[in-house]
Amino acid sequence: MEYAVVLLPLIGCITGYFSKYFGDIFPLIITTLFIFISSILSILIFYNGIAYDSYGNYLIYEWISSGNFVATWSINIDPLSSIMLVVVSLISFLVHFYSIGYMRHDPNKARFMSYLSLFTFSMLILVVSDNFLQLFFGWEGVGLSSYLLIGFWYKRDSANKAAIKAFLVNRVGDFGFAIGIFLIFIFFGSINYNEVFQTVPDLSLKQINFLGMNINLITLICLFLFMGAMGKSAQFFLHTWLPDAMEGPTPVSALIHAATMVTAGVFLVVRCSPIFEYSEFALNFVAIIGMLTAIFAASVALVQNDIKRIIAYSTCSQLGYMFFAAGVGAYHVAIFHLFTHAFFKALLFLGSGSVIHSLNDEQDIRNMGGLWKAMPFTWISMLIGTLALTGFPFLSGYYSKDAIIEFAYLSGTNVGYSAAAIGIFTAILTALYSWRLIFKTFHGKFNNQKLSKSEVHESEMVIIIPLAILVLGSILAGLLFKDFLIGKNFLDFWKNSIFFLNEIDHSHVPFWLLITTPALVSLSIPVAYYFYIRNKRIFENIKFKNEKIYNFLLNKWYFDEFYERLLVKPLKKLGLYFWKSGDEKTINHYGPDGISKIIKKISEKAVKLQSGYIFDYAFVMLLGFSLLLTFFIIYK
Repeated sequence: MEYAVVLLPLIGCITGYFSKYFGDIFPLIITTLFIFISSILSILIFYNGIAYDSYGNYLIYEWISSGNFVATWSINIDPLSSIMLVVVSLISFLVHFYSIGYMRHDPNKARFMSYLSLFTFSMLILVVSDNFLQLFFGWEGVGLSSYLLIGFWYKRDSANKAAIKAFLVNRVGDFGFAIGIFLIFIFFGSINYNEVFQTVPDLSLKQINFLGMNINLITLICLFLFMGAMGKSAQFFLHTWLPDAMEGPTPVSALIHAATMVTAGVFLVVRCSPIFEYSEFALNFVAIIGMLTAIFAASVALVQNDIKRIIAYSTCSQLGYMFFAAGVGAYHVAIFHLFTHAFFKALLFLGSGSVIHSLNDEQDIRNMGGLWKAMPFTWISMLIGTLALTGFPFLSGYYSKDAIIEFAYLSGTNVGYSAAAIGIFTAILTALYSWRLIFKTFHGKFNNQKLSKSEVHESEMVIIIPLAILVLGSILAGLLFKDFLIGKNFLDFWKNSIFFLNEIDHSHVPFWLLITTPALVSLSIPVAYYFYIRNKRIFENIKFKNEKIYNFLLNKWYFDEFYERLLVKPLKKLGLYFWKSGDEKTINHYGPDGISKIIKKISEKAVKLQSGYIFDYAFVMLLGFSLLLTFFIIYK
């Protein structure tokens, strides 16, 4: 069963691609079927783990064995990997099912579905690994698959640029991740999780010289590992690829943002909790980057007009929550939010896809409005997803987001207090931009100039069914699983898959902290309605009076422009210089081109010796023979 969970998506990827020759619909069905079976088996594994404690490590084969370096392909089933299996495979199945309707008219749907299955396989390889090399293999597989999916519509210049941008930005993080793995092997002598984690306490005080500085070994490893997480999970400084990833089809956005690629970084930090727990500096750094990401993404989302970009920045912000939860030592709460977030974020993305699909690929919320009557189920779905995202009481996001703020505060550190304050403020911003999206899209006047309102209709059932399942997850996931994942006896579930050096006491939460966030996010609903529906002039006046701040947010804090001037243009100029001066003028001039010119000249001279007269050739042969004979006589 464990083998089937991981390998079925790969088989589906291969079978789906080649099955395009058997008809249009067959590739869609075969890939979706394999993912469906994988998701059912994942749920069974998760259930068996809870009910029967049936965890274990299943060796596929020994991959590399050289000296003390041993790398295996294994399927490691523990509480952490089992819950990730459910999240990845279930959301992936719903995205596959949704794609049957969404991509039905695309001529390359077989290739698309195969890419989705490859993406899922890579993520599953990542989460079930028991060593860093297999983890890195899955990590890079996810990166490759994301490049293929983001640039799926490769004839669009914007899609190609977005795919390349995602690939290159992630390479920056992956470079740091690779260095972290190298350091682990050099100093620990192994890349196996258990062996490394057991050795960490012995090396916790070890100092090494790095770039002329004495630095704690564990801290250095943690920082490099987190560098990889920053790239994959689009954290502050390495976040710029994520909004542009919206150039891919909407199902891609749901898969990348809800359950797979962007959560890989959170999973990495939580999986490596036995290492991070021994570096206070690294944990504080993780928390600070998480806080910066949360506030940055939420502020930018306030003024965006592309429906998918707003939700994308929302993802970026929620990932910030997960990271500062991990940074204060609440790893289980970070995974709990990852779990609940998968449902309501996939719901929002697929719901936005339903809107885009019905409006003939329109993505600007300024060109929408008044759609709730024409698309009632999509409206209700996105309404529930928004309530869950904002942390409205008793929906899934309420339990996980509030828990993050509570645990951050109860950590009792300055970083924790700051994280709690940032978390509350970010929750308010999240509520404002989320309700702006809902009101601009579904309420007010119909603003689309290309379509009449009568042409807009609800999506077909193949799109509606995944939304309905995700609605249930967005409502119930938090309530049903909070006791398992973050309850009083949470260690009974997590066992040794997460390590806590200093467990946070969550038994006495101040009453004011319990009610603050729910009260503020509830109050934001009428405030947003007043600003965006009842009296739009107020918002327009604020925008006009604070134009510089508005443009600052609209241009995403000018990060793209900053990187363009600091890195892209100088490196491009440097590359052009080496191309023109180094490659063309030096290497080619004195290398292949130069040699070919010399040979050509020699050939031109030699051609003149070809007179066509036999006596000329006989004379040359006689001359050569004479010279050869002279040589032997002299040197005999």
